[in-house]
Amino acid sequence: MQAADELWIFGYGSLVWRPDFPHVERRAGWIEGHARRFWQGSTDHRGVPGAPGRVVTLVPEPGGRCWGAVYRVAPVERDTVLARLDRREEGGFERSDVLVHTDAGAPLAALVYVAGPSNPNYLGPAPLDAIAGQVRCSRGPSGANAEYVLQLAVALREIGGEDPHVEALARLVEAP
Repeated sequence: MQAADELWIFGYGSLVWRPDFPHVERRAGWIEGHARRFWQGSTDHRGVPGAPGRVVTLVPEPGGRCWGAVYRVAPVERDTVLARLDRREEGGFERSDVLVHTDAGAPLAALVYVAGPSNPNYLGPAPLDAIAGQVRCSRGPSGANAEYVLQLAVALREIGGEDPHVEALARLVEAP
């Protein structure tokens, strides 16, 4: 049974391969009813104002399953970790609650950051080849947008949670 004050954070983008916050446990897991899409603009990490990169957000998808990683944060680190993540995800992401399924038993109540269509950096759907072109050209303070896509694809493969959208985009980004 999960303790009431226990904080779990679900990552489905860069948090899968670069959590960059202290945690006491990490598990591979998935959420249901959502899909990961490169529909969020990044003007603060993987792009710049006027030339945004593309990062993932969650979109509702009946029957969908989105793999990622869930992290348990020590109670003493809770406020520090949340403040750090709020800064990291300030480009249009908001906190939301989600149930994360793992191979370790009952689903975990977790916090997730989601960027919805009403935020100013939301780019929305586009043809995958157009997204790939934007990703190949974008770079921001956190590095090349292509690195984000390729690292995410590798990390998802490592946890057994391959994502067709991410895999297809990674192939296009790597193409000459």
